[in-house]
Amino acid sequence: MTLEDFFKRIETQYENQLPFVAYRKPNSNKVNGLLQKDSALHIAKTFTESGFVFAPFDDAESTILIPFSSSGSLSVVYNTNEDKAFEKPLFNTTADDKSNHIDLVKKGIKAIKDNQFEKVVLSRKEIVSISHSNPITIFKRLLSKYTLAFVYCWYHPKVGLWLGATPETLIKIEGTHFSIMALAGTQDYKGTLDVTWHEKEKNEQRIVTDFIIENLKPSVTDLKVSEPETVQAGSLLHLKTMISAQLKPDVSNLKDVIFDLHPTPAVCGMPKLETKKFIQETEKYNRDFYTGFLGELNIEITVAPRSSKKNIENRAYAFNKKSTQLYVNLRCMQLQGKHANIFVGGGITETSNPEAEWEETVSKSMIIKSILQ
Repeated sequence: MTLEDFFKRIETQYENQLPFVAYRKPNSNKVNGLLQKDSALHIAKTFTESGFVFAPFDDAESTILIPFSSSGSLSVVYNTNEDKAFEKPLFNTTADDKSNHIDLVKKGIKAIKDNQFEKVVLSRKEIVSISHSNPITIFKRLLSKYTLAFVYCWYHPKVGLWLGATPETLIKIEGTHFSIMALAGTQDYKGTLDVTWHEKEKNEQRIVTDFIIENLKPSVTDLKVSEPETVQAGSLLHLKTMISAQLKPDVSNLKDVIFDLHPTPAVCGMPKLETKKFIQETEKYNRDFYTGFLGELNIEITVAPRSSKKNIENRAYAFNKKSTQLYVNLRCMQLQGKHANIFVGGGITETSNPEAEWEETVSKSMIIKSILQ
């Protein structure tokens, strides 16, 4: 299949108002498409289903499923250069945007000092007018600019149209082995990964990592935790810790494992219930699918043992197993006609500076805004 054919199929699906998702995994040149054959709204109820899931921030709400059983799949190789240099977008924020977010952060800091919770992630929605509202065009720009991210374009006529380039993995599972990324802390990328992190960012990272470990312990064995490292995501840097383990033989409910984690302190706070309630009461907008998760659920993959000169017949012993790869829906936008809703936020602790937290959201918003010029 040619690139032209691939994008034409996606375009036709969108014009016919039929659900689809097109996506590319990090560090890959393969773009996948899943085109649902009708406009039915499917829900992942047990997480034993197979397909592409799209879940909201609020874990009490339904997870949307594009099932493999009622969809056509396609793929194509899409070669791009490394991430392009960051370009400052032309969109400007307002004084009200700034004062409202600073007030929100101050409320979060006060709640932490009042011992309501340890950390909370607070966000805002910014509505911008766009001249190029074709989602396929925007998707191509995301593919070209953010080669290190999970890039996607997702549409359902009964739900909406979303695009993004997220740097954060929620969970990857192959058979009984899985890995999870704990991502927290943000600063601008200035040409080097050799940077100094303040105690505030280190504390954010510790909270996220400790939460994941604590919630996984009952379900896993052979738990391994890496040292935090600095990673680049577009024009930003973050602190990342990788956690890996094996699921215990008696753990069969994937849904419970996922929702023990989601939403993590990286997008909600700690403790989960208290911070989720605070977010829903104070942010003054519905996050919807921002800070939810998305990705492949229970996909059959073929695994072949490593071949060697001594055993050239290893391919005959290839076997199939299920793979689930889910990503946190960050650096995303929702398209509505000639407008784009952009969502940005940051982790708040007792030592947070409201002005600095505002500037962090501005830096994050530029990642998406630069695509919309």
